[in-house]
Amino acid sequence: MNTDVGSGTMKKSITGIHHITAMASDAQRNVDFYISVLGLRLVKRSINQDAPDVYHLYYGDEIGSPGTAMTFFPFGKTARGTRGNREISHVAFAVPTSSQYFWITHLLKQGISFDGHQDLFGETVFTFPDPDGMLIDLVFTEKHILRFPWHNSIVPAEHAIKAFHGVTMNLAAKDPSVAVLQGVLGARPIEHVKNRYRYVIGTGMDEAMIDLVIDPSLPVARQSAGSVHHIAWRVSDDAAHEVWQKTVAKNGLGSTDIIDRFYFHSIYFREPGGILYEIATDNPGFTVDETLDELGAKLVLPPWYEPHRKTIENALPPIHIPNSTVTS
Repeated sequence: MNTDVGSGTMKKSITGIHHITAMASDAQRNVDFYISVLGLRLVKRSINQDAPDVYHLYYGDEIGSPGTAMTFFPFGKTARGTRGNREISHVAFAVPTSSQYFWITHLLKQGISFDGHQDLFGETVFTFPDPDGMLIDLVFTEKHILRFPWHNSIVPAEHAIKAFHGVTMNLAAKDPSVAVLQGVLGARPIEHVKNRYRYVIGTGMDEAMIDLVIDPSLPVARQSAGSVHHIAWRVSDDAAHEVWQKTVAKNGLGSTDIIDRFYFHSIYFREPGGILYEIATDNPGFTVDETLDELGAKLVLPPWYEPHRKTIENALPPIHIPNSTVTS
């Protein structure tokens, strides 16, 4: 693999996870869960730019910082996806190590049952599904910091989700995917147990853990509601992004051109194990078209869709933001 990424400076590095995008069914149910259970803020109520009759809902910390942004395409009445290889099977969020009792109490109060297991690479993990069956891991760790707590969250800041901890990818074979993850993107192997191999990608407190679970006996996953659509890796700015677009293309990975997503700029490519990767810029961010206080309160559209606002609004179901009361 050709790993020429320019000067090799921090500016050109993958700095962590930018966002993760999944598919859902009912939009209101999705909003209720991610605000009222996980305590995230709805920071952007927009549209799937490739299917403008579908919402694109963005959740995160108070400003939707890169590394906290969990996003969804809620397609309405659609079947649930099926588990298997060629998919991201778990999305992991980092929470403080001292918050286990809070999360046990909070999840039970919300009617959420979970599996708790100790010592997954030395960390305690609670696992439970979201309303569409996407598997969420809460990882109790001192990695990561919460830079911008949402003051109106149902979860107090001292117990809140800090950032993505990482993801689990289910694959039929290890080496082809590692050739891209390590050889091109710069991830580093750190440890493995049985058929689970852990890699770390990113820098400093923004590092993310990527677990590869290798099992060729699994069927190929079928994507639908509850499936992760793609993972976006984070780069600092447009200059770094242009370098990465050329690097991905040089390595024969079929990169798209740079696409303006209004809140960030993106390229997309599929790695050999079948998982869709994006590389996205930190800039310009979610306050480019709304003030901090306004984030998520109304439907916002990229400028090129504004002439079609009435048609788009008529196609989308109404949603409301639930009241958030801090849990004691």
